[in-house]
Amino acid sequence: MKLPYWVRGDTNAFFGFGVNVLVNVLTLTGLCIGVIGMDPGDVFGVVLPALGIALVLGNMYYTYLARRLAAKENRSDVTAMPYGPSVPHMFIVIFVIMLPIYLRTKDPIQAWTAGIAWAFIIGIIVLIGAFVGPYIRKYAPRAALLGTLAGISITFISMNPAGQMWKAAWIALPVFGLLLIGLLTDVKLPFNLPIGLVALLLGSAIGWAGGAMSVPDVTAAAKDIAFAFPHLKFDLLLDGLRDMAPLLATAIPLGVYNFTEAMTNVESAATAGDRYNLRSVLLADGGGAVIGSMLGSPFPPAVYVGHPGWKAAGGRTGYSMATGVVIALLCFFGMFGLLGTLFPTAAIVPILLYIGLLIGAQAFQATPRAHAAAVVAALIPNIASWATGQMDNVLSAAGTTAADVGISTLAGAGVVYDGLKTLGSGAILAGLVLGAIVAFIIDKRFWQAAIFSGAGAVLTFVGLIHAEKVQLNADGPVSLGYLFLTIICVLFALTKPAPREPDADELELERLHTGGNEFTEAPEGGVPAKV
Repeated sequence: MKLPYWVRGDTNAFFGFGVNVLVNVLTLTGLCIGVIGMDPGDVFGVVLPALGIALVLGNMYYTYLARRLAAKENRSDVTAMPYGPSVPHMFIVIFVIMLPIYLRTKDPIQAWTAGIAWAFIIGIIVLIGAFVGPYIRKYAPRAALLGTLAGISITFISMNPAGQMWKAAWIALPVFGLLLIGLLTDVKLPFNLPIGLVALLLGSAIGWAGGAMSVPDVTAAAKDIAFAFPHLKFDLLLDGLRDMAPLLATAIPLGVYNFTEAMTNVESAATAGDRYNLRSVLLADGGGAVIGSMLGSPFPPAVYVGHPGWKAAGGRTGYSMATGVVIALLCFFGMFGLLGTLFPTAAIVPILLYIGLLIGAQAFQATPRAHAAAVVAALIPNIASWATGQMDNVLSAAGTTAADVGISTLAGAGVVYDGLKTLGSGAILAGLVLGAIVAFIIDKRFWQAAIFSGAGAVLTFVGLIHAEKVQLNADGPVSLGYLFLTIICVLFALTKPAPREPDADELELERLHTGGNEFTEAPEGGVPAKV
């Protein structure tokens, strides 16, 4: 079988995914300049070119993996994994790592070097996770993996774009409606035009016609276009690593977050029919973060949420390569300042809400109906993390903090801040643990539930979940709670109850998505066995 490098569906996926990455790069550019006070020359001349190199290499690699999988399985419908700057890390490195240092020192360079060192440490942890992650994926229920992914998608991927959309609904809603019609139905545009491109052009036309955009802004931005190619920035990296200890408190749990998120995204792709080797994915994510940091970027790239969406849009192997190359060229030529003045934000962000809808739905559609409660359980820590982040931002804007206001005062106003903060710390890993416990209890597999509950106790004790920093005895009461739950599960396991019997629909779901059961993983290129 001769596999084409480009099909018509790649055009749709390219404009959709390309716009997704475009939004994120525009956002991180604004954060570096507007929040950290970095020199635009450093942002456009060093940070973005470094990110561009990481993106083009990563997307080329994922195109190669997709074509290799297609050749081994003799299929033409394999979709490459999407890859770009990690959205949660983008905000975390700015507001948790770089901003406090900038506010304390008033030195954007020092804040930048800390961010670079932090990204480097993240990459090393993900590389280590490449040899641990596959075992977690093998034994974790799909409800826990997809549920925690849906939690990220609903909160960090969907909520902010939704808010931006309704600030300019007259631009965003027509774009959103067009995307839904083109990507969730079989209705085609005249001449089979790519829906992503048409939606972006429609929103931009409405924005310009309505006076939301400014020609002088475009003219001023065009003057700043200049070519810059990345080069090694070992001096900046070494400067940041000299004070590495404070960075570990967030780098370790977020490195774990990275390979946990990669696991859930690989599971999401497998659910859609493309079974990638998890270790290959993690090595690419870790390598991209290390390479980007060595070139001066504090933004770790990662496999994105949304593979099933781009597959449904018709994307195969070409869209990923094209996105990497085009975004890299835009980074090298410093075009992001200009693009921000050409396209209204409200015309761009609806694609992110579409992805959020799709991934949230998949978590329920691709898991047994009996595990619906486990999916919801996996969502909750991510919702708590997002909610407390919003509270912290509001308090910060008012020039205060939760500690200054007083936890008791917040509780008196009906805000359970401290509990939500604890629940949401290490949300990705916490969601996986909680979802797995609920799924195994539903199935009356109490030994497995006890193992995950015991893991929750250990992870909490060392501060990887439910704690603000990594340390021993990070949250004793929560650790004790998990330990008591472990004992309860062991006691029920000793009664030797018969496990829940799956129904016919559930067996068919397992056959379609795993080739057997949730605890087997076909090797890359392997054909799932029939049940």
